[in-house]
Amino acid sequence: QVQLVESGGGLVQAGGSLRLSCAASGGTSRTYYMGWFRQAPGREREFLAEIDWRGLTKRADSVKDRFYITRDNAKNTVYLQMNSVKVEDTAVYYCAARRVSTPEYQYWGQGTQVTVSS
Repeated sequence: QVQLVESGGGLVQAGGSLRLSCAASGGTSRTYYMGWFRQAPGREREFLAEIDWRGLTKRADSVKDRFYITRDNAKNTVYLQMNSVKVEDTAVYYCAARRVSTPEYQYWGQGTQVTVSS
């Protein structure tokens, strides 16, 4: 059973930067993709980025020029670097994991709140 714990959320001013971390346990390595999602109040959950064990990434068009996903396999940790944040980036950010063989994310963290002030 994969367990994911996010950290690094908080309050940040518009234009600033923030780095989220997700510590994984329970078997996440070469067999898992790791991803980041977010959900703002009243909106559907939104895919942001994912990364495989080799470091190959996929990012949503809406954030690809500002958000970057990285992964430290030795630490079983994935990061989301958020730059030039905007008020509309305010949301709960979730880390997730899925097996390479499945398209759906099966494991989710509890989420971390990011609030961007103007």
